[in-house]
Amino acid sequence: MLITNGTVVTWEPGADLLEQGAVYVEGARMIEVGSSTELETRYPQAKRIDAHGQLIMPGNICAHTHFYGAFARGMAIPPPAPSGFQEILGRLWWPLDTALTPEDVRSSALVCLIDAIKHGTTTLFDHHASPNALSGSLNLIADAVTEAGLRAVLSYETTDRYGPAAAQAAIDENVRFLKEAGQRPNIAASFGLHASLTISEETLAACVEAVKDLRAGFHLHIAEHQSDEYDSLDKYGMRVVERLRKAGLLGEKTIAAHCVHIDMKEAELLREAGTWLTHQPRSNMNNGVGVGDIDGMLRADLRIGLGNDGFSNNMWAEWKAAYLLHKAWHRDPRRANGTDIVKMAVHNNADLAKTFFPDAPPGYLSPGAAADIILVDYHPTTPLSAGNLPWHILFGFEASMVTTTICAGRVLMQDRRLLTLDEAAITAHSRELAQAAWKRYEEILSSNNPGHSVPHRFYDALKPKK
Repeated sequence: MLITNGTVVTWEPGADLLEQGAVYVEGARMIEVGSSTELETRYPQAKRIDAHGQLIMPGNICAHTHFYGAFARGMAIPPPAPSGFQEILGRLWWPLDTALTPEDVRSSALVCLIDAIKHGTTTLFDHHASPNALSGSLNLIADAVTEAGLRAVLSYETTDRYGPAAAQAAIDENVRFLKEAGQRPNIAASFGLHASLTISEETLAACVEAVKDLRAGFHLHIAEHQSDEYDSLDKYGMRVVERLRKAGLLGEKTIAAHCVHIDMKEAELLREAGTWLTHQPRSNMNNGVGVGDIDGMLRADLRIGLGNDGFSNNMWAEWKAAYLLHKAWHRDPRRANGTDIVKMAVHNNADLAKTFFPDAPPGYLSPGAAADIILVDYHPTTPLSAGNLPWHILFGFEASMVTTTICAGRVLMQDRRLLTLDEAAITAHSRELAQAAWKRYEEILSSNNPGHSVPHRFYDALKPKK
């Protein structure tokens, strides 16, 4: 396949934009980037897509998301409204993930995958939870990702919230999928955990033991709220990152989502271990949990990527949120420079993805890279260069500008028409399923049965210690 007549954005450091450029793809990989004239002459038999002056860019990457959260959109939490993060977990997310059926798991994934294709996001790191539809849930999601044609790294949330049997079932699901994921070219796996505050020492040790021969990393939430740190200090006499390092969870394939409330020592431990951090500004604002020191972490050479925590897969919206949030929080317009946003969202996300897809890494348009490509219908009214591209994206790009999405050389959307998924049918089915899931959610929330509702002891664990 040869994509011609566009302005090529390779995202390679130091590379200029290539006007009247083209990219040539064979199978799932990029083969060559050059001028349209040269590549048309070199590959005269190739199937062609004419970009008509659009930008030709790598697909976006989301470093942390939750497909299962799709059914929360528009759902009303019975009053009073949650007053803080503790109640958001206990009154929204934990009852909702408990209410999900296997068909809900599949449908919510498809809803998010449609959203990703339309927004030009081709690689996603998903962190899943559905305790009453646990066994085989990662396969259901992987099947949906394969049907959509996208690329994903999947994991299941291990927690002690529902007792030791459920925790062991989550461990088994992660281990099973870690062993199977390599059979699918666009699927990889990580070992999922919820957060330190809902994982006992015994379960933590069991998780580490389970992956010792699998060369796997972990994907978990760290210090999203102060309660995670309070809980660890109260129970174990150490902060969260110190506890996880002692247990053996840190490393170059481990993803630590949020890290809003880590201190300088914890940041140093994460850097020394080569652990990945992910920043989710829209979620942090929505949950009122605070703002992580992203500027300081980047200066300290921590590897920070950008995720969305289950918000829409319009990653440019996440760019804009990150760019503005830190300026407002610090009352300093110099914070979160555009080049730092690119470092997180493009370069660090690409390096993270390469860890899981080393043979054809996504994130750049260069020979040997994954053929994950989007066309963006952006025609600037001011000069555009590699140097000012970040600010064009921050102040000029809109999600509606993505016209074509390609992943692993397969065209998933062309001229804004989805080719792999039936959006109307998926939407109608999702609407029916969500209505039933909402009803189960309300029943679970009002139930006093500790096997179905969120046990009161976990509310107590979330409370800050004096």
